[in-house]
Order: sequence, then structure tokens, then C-alpha cells
Amino acid sequence: MLQVQETFAELFSQSKILVDEPLSNYTNTKTGGPAELLAFPREYDEIKAMVFTANKMKLPLTVIGNASNLIVRDGGIRGLVIILSKMNSIKVQHDKVIAAAGASMIDTTECAYHSGLSGLEFAAGIPGSIGGAIFMNAGAYGGEVCEVVERVDVLTKAGEIKSYPKEKMNFSYRHSRIQDTGEIVLAATFSLKQDDKKVIRTKMDEVNFLRASKQPLEYPSCGSVFKRPAGHYTGKLIHDAKLQGFQVGGAQISLKHAGFIVNRGNATASDYLAVIEHVQKCVQKLFDVTLETEVRIIGEKK
Repeated sequence: MLQVQETFAELFSQSKILVDEPLSNYTNTKTGGPAELLAFPREYDEIKAMVFTANKMKLPLTVIGNASNLIVRDGGIRGLVIILSKMNSIKVQHDKVIAAAGASMIDTTECAYHSGLSGLEFAAGIPGSIGGAIFMNAGAYGGEVCEVVERVDVLTKAGEIKSYPKEKMNFSYRHSRIQDTGEIVLAATFSLKQDDKKVIRTKMDEVNFLRASKQPLEYPSCGSVFKRPAGHYTGKLIHDAKLQGFQVGGAQISLKHAGFIVNRGNATASDYLAVIEHVQKCVQKLFDVTLETEVRIIGEKK
């Protein structure tokens, strides 16, 4: 691995390359083991070169947005991990907002607001990145990314940069083609509508108020842990199972919102996974309902 590290340091001397870096420094849960190699590309050509080099050296490759809806196991991630947070440009062209994969949803919605563009208000408080939002077709408060996205730029496994219209993205509930193809989101174009800025701000403020009043924002968490099963509300199932407050190590089912698992202090990824498994078993046994995780779980066991 030392030779690989030296090769990357030499090839990408202008980039930020870290070795055995704890991913707990970057995840919203404040948990997760180390990345053998961690890189922060800034431009399309840079990430393209990094992916090409990783493939040539047969290095495992993992791409992360801003690690908000993510659990990295305590053993960390082998090979090259790319975090896209430095690819964060946001541009406005007429009624369109073009945001790079590492831009935050919150910054993107604020940019749309300042330009008098409506359509992204539902995402005002979503803590994830554009890349992550496209990856999982993020949604909240009656809206989904697929409703306003026009096209998505990606880097394919073959190293080609392609642009897909919405119709080719295979969007469905918390799903997009990216989950199936392994392509890397580079940017997304959102098609919005002109509206009064006061009206837009009012909608955004309402969403942020609801989020702050219902969600445990005072603690680190990975956001909504489970997908909503058909015909049920996840939070109610967990509440009715009397699981609120259940805790393993530092990971606890939130007393404020049963759909969240919070880090009450010094939690590990293993703590989170133990809580998730317990919830799934209890809900299955009590209500015969299978809870699927919405949060992405990656990495090696310790």
C-alpha cells in the first residue's frame, strides 16, 4: 500500500490526499473507521484521472458526497475514497440552477431563493449533497429531487463523462440509476420557475421550522434511517414497538423522532448497526413489517 500512496501523492501533488484518515471526521454520525487513501478532487479532469489511476492499479474505489445519510463501518474502507465536497460550484442560468455534486442541498436551495426561483423549497433543510440527493432521489415534505431535476452529468465506470436527461435516470422512491450502474454524479441541472422571493422564503422557513421542531438536530445522526414501508409510517411503528430511547453504546433511538438514531456521545458504527438490527427484528416480530434501511452502509467490519 505504501507504493500506492506514494504514486497517488506524486500524480496528484496539487490535491489533498490523506492516508489512513478516520472517516468519523467527515460523517454526520461522527462514526466510522479510516480510509486507506482519501482524496478531495476539485475538477472533472481531476476526478477522472483519479478514477482512471485507481482502476489501473486495481484499487477499490468508493465515492462519498458529504456523508450525511451514511454509516461507515468501524473497520473503515480499503482502497481509494473520494469525497466530493470541494466540487461545490452552483450556477444560475435563467430558470435553471446547475450544481456540482459536492454542493450542499441547503446552499443550492438558498441560491435558487436569491435568484427568485421556486421548486426546491422542500429541500431547504436537507443536509446532504447534490450527488447524494441524486443517488437516492432525496425527498422531504411532499417533494422529491426527481420532480425538479432536468439532467445529470456523470462519470461512467469506463471513464466517460455523460449527461442523462431525467427520463434516463430511473428515479423511484429513494432510488436512481446511479445505485445500479456505479456511475459517479458530477453535477445536476434543476429546472425551476420564477416566483416572488417572499413566497419562496416563507415556504423554506416553514420547512425549516417543521424540521427543527420534529427532528433531533441537536445530536449527530445519519438522518432518516429506514425507508417508509408501504401503508405504514416508520416512526409510528418504532414508537408503537416502545423502542424510543433504546440504546446500544452511544447510539440511541431519538426520543424526539423515532425514525432517527442519534449519537449521544462516543457512539461507534457498530453501535448504530446493533440498534438498526434490533429495530428491524422487533418491528418484524410485532407487526410483520420489514424495515429496509434508507441510510447507506459501507466499509469493513472491525
